[in-house]
This record gives sequence, structure tokens and C-alpha cells, in this order.
Amino acid sequence: MTSEDFLSALRAVGESGYHHLHPFHVRMNAGELKPEQIRTWAANRFYYQRNIPIKDAAILSNCPEREVRRIWIHRIEDHDGRAEGNAGGQGNAGGIEAWLRLAEGCGLARDQVLAGEGLRPGVRFAVDAYVHFARTQPWPIAIASSLTELFAPDIMSRRLEAFRKYYTWVPNSAFDYFQSRVTQARVDSNEALDLTLRWCDTPGLQQRAVDALRFKCDVLWSILDAIDADA
Repeated sequence: MTSEDFLSALRAVGESGYHHLHPFHVRMNAGELKPEQIRTWAANRFYYQRNIPIKDAAILSNCPEREVRRIWIHRIEDHDGRAEGNAGGQGNAGGIEAWLRLAEGCGLARDQVLAGEGLRPGVRFAVDAYVHFARTQPWPIAIASSLTELFAPDIMSRRLEAFRKYYTWVPNSAFDYFQSRVTQARVDSNEALDLTLRWCDTPGLQQRAVDALRFKCDVLWSILDAIDADA
């Protein structure tokens, strides 16, 4: 397929299957969730957040292209953070820490979130499947699976608006993760899209990339299915 058709096929996957359409997220954005449901979501979603840098490290370990590794490697630090005094200079708490602060703002104890208390088996299974996918698939296909980020900025903006409007018991200081992803997801998605369009340059690779993105949408949807069960 042409690059235009390839891009259209990728976008169509997200438009029909991204998890913003899941009933749980629809209810969240409508202000219909109870505090305990928000806490269940925050605690379980943390398992996904803490595995993102592991997934990205797996992609790097499979990638022989130096130029690609140099583009992708910042993602690990973006989530794990950077200690003060490292080569980069100032410290950076990172996305995992920002999510922990969100969880605390929702009323969860940090040590309980870190210990995985209340983690639902379906969430663990879905996230572990995603990490396994990144470890075992060719790196361009694993990168393509991350293109759910194409749809994240607008969704994150609406989520932030919903939390400020409906879930006023959560302090504004807990929203650093949402705010940072509005801008960072645009950078990340542009990087991933450029790499996917460049390296998935045969019909076979293009179809595998589309299938990989569909798989990732299924992972995110399955996470919410597990969270929503009896929530």
C-alpha cells in the first residue's frame, strides 16, 4: 500500500478500537465513577505504567540500528526518571513517579500501589502479553504497536478536563502525569510514526504493523475490561 494508505490504515485502527471508546472511560469522562472505582483504575493502571520502560528496553535490545536506538532511548528515562547528578544535569521524576502521585491523590497508599495490592489478574495478563510482544517481535513491529500514542493527547486533555470538573476530591497537584502526556505523547507519537513509515516499507511489514497496533488496542481494552469487572 502507499504511505498514505498505510497511514490511513493505522489511524483507522485507533479510531475504531482505541480504549477511549471503552464504557469505563466513557463513564469516567462523564463523571459517573465512584471514588473507589477511580482508585481501582489508578492502582491497576500503574502496572501498565511501570512496565512501559521494560517494554521500551526490550525494543532497544532487539534493534541493531544505532540511529533508531538514539531516538527511542529517551522513553526509558521519561518513565523511570533521572536522578540529580546524572549526565543530564537536573533530576527528573519521570512518568512512573507522576502516576504514583496521581494514585496518592486519589487516596491510595504508595506502598500498597508499589506492592501491587488489588492488581487484577486480567490486567497482569494483558500487560505481560504486551511486554512479551515487544521482546519477541521484530523491533519495527514492536514500535508500531506503540502508535496508540497518536490518539493519546486529545484523550488525555479530555480526561484532565473531566477530573477537574467531576472528581474535585482529587487535588490538582496529582495531575502532573496527565498534563505532561498532553505534550509528550505528541512528540513520542511523531517519532514512532516516522520510524514505522520508514522501516515498515513492504506490504507484509505494513500489514504486520497494522495488526500490531490492533493488538495494542486490544491490550488496552482488556486492561479496562479487567478493571471494570465488578468495579
